[in-house]
Amino acid sequence: MARTVKRWLVLLAAVSLLLVNAVPAAASPAPYESYNYNYWKEAVPSPDAYLPERTISGRDLGISEFKDPGDVNVSPSGLIYILDSGNSRIVVLDPDFKLLRVIDGFMMDGSKETFNLPGGLFVDEQERIYVADTGNGRVVVLDGEGTLIQTITKPESDILSTQFQFQPLKLTVDHVGRVYVVAQGVYEGIMQFDESGKFIGYVGTNKVERDYGEYIWRMLSTKAQRAQMVLFVPTEFSNADIDHKGFVYATNIDPGSNEPIKRLNPSGEDVLKRFGYYDVKGDIRFRNNPGPSKLIDVKVLGDGMYSVLDATQNRVFTYDDEGHLLYIYGGKGNQVGTLKTPVAIEQSGEHHLVLDRGKNNLVVYAPTRFGARVNEAVVLHYRGEDTEAVNIWREVLKLNANYDIAYIGIGKSLLMEKKNEEALGYFELGMDRKSYSVAFKRHRREMMKEHFGTFLTAAIALIVILILTRVTVKWRRRRQVDREAGFH
Repeated sequence: MARTVKRWLVLLAAVSLLLVNAVPAAASPAPYESYNYNYWKEAVPSPDAYLPERTISGRDLGISEFKDPGDVNVSPSGLIYILDSGNSRIVVLDPDFKLLRVIDGFMMDGSKETFNLPGGLFVDEQERIYVADTGNGRVVVLDGEGTLIQTITKPESDILSTQFQFQPLKLTVDHVGRVYVVAQGVYEGIMQFDESGKFIGYVGTNKVERDYGEYIWRMLSTKAQRAQMVLFVPTEFSNADIDHKGFVYATNIDPGSNEPIKRLNPSGEDVLKRFGYYDVKGDIRFRNNPGPSKLIDVKVLGDGMYSVLDATQNRVFTYDDEGHLLYIYGGKGNQVGTLKTPVAIEQSGEHHLVLDRGKNNLVVYAPTRFGARVNEAVVLHYRGEDTEAVNIWREVLKLNANYDIAYIGIGKSLLMEKKNEEALGYFELGMDRKSYSVAFKRHRREMMKEHFGTFLTAAIALIVILILTRVTVKWRRRRQVDREAGFH
């Protein structure tokens, strides 16, 4: 029955695909292939979730062209900050992408200071701008107008070597002012500073996955041979973001890791949920054989969702809080919407922003009907409003009948409503074996409870019949024995 339903939905989707990419008139057709992975790790076509709407360059803003831009951040108030690293400046835009101002330096001790190849920036709720001034070995904190508040320089600590060089690359800040810095050459974790700029330790450490074959070979090798082998050292983090609860999301660029994305709690433990069909690590089948994903940025979208930027295929991968891959967009190329050297991803309202260093511009992506509905359903599920999410999931299935997450979402809603038998069919379609088992156990318990009286009556009757049969057999045997003994 479930398979028959799915066949009809697939046929319906074939007709609906003509309407899937209904987007604002300003949006361009997708210049890239949209796909997702099914339960068997097969890449299957998917409707576009996001389409390029426009690009923004320095010339478009009436200023000189961007040069090797390094980061982009949207403040809680909606202002867009672009770190134009090559020009040592910060370009500030309003939510409509209109130029507000340019910050090309700040006053410090009576003289003007400039940035030197800054790598990252973050803007907090008070519109304070935190800049990873990499070339100058410091973190600079400015107010919204560009006035200096404080600087964080090389920390003094017993756990740091005297030769340590402080070169901050990326950073993020929590709601109480703690600064989390991804620094070059630091393998111990993300550096953490308090609101006054004092170094208070590391958060999180990337685990080392040893190649035991190489480990044994090292034991048998000479000193010179061991010196040429890869050292078993943790990899560096590549970027970080923070959610409203204070959990730090971080990426690393180890291509051999199955956990390149982490969600670190205040104790530094990775608590990212990975309940999807496969590892949360970007591409899983190396499309067109370019190699595994190299994740260079992460953006917390809210309501459990987050996006990561892959520098290998120049794509964006978006997940829900349980680790399900929701959709993929982007790609390599020179067309509008394809990317050359992406370096950062951000969110502005319903739009996604990707900063492309190779093209020196900012690409603005708008959600399609399919992408918007997926986002809406995921948000409702995250907030526990599964009943309201069902109609949205059904609409998603009209757009893409192969979207397993929608079947699972409907199944979970039915499970919450104690419609266990109906939920079984949807979990089967979504290939969610764990949830199917839960629904099956509940349905079995339900059936037992419903028919317990009948079952008990039948069981008692059966026992009585067995007892009577046993008594009758014994009585007949006794009479037979009596006859044979001559007793009548």
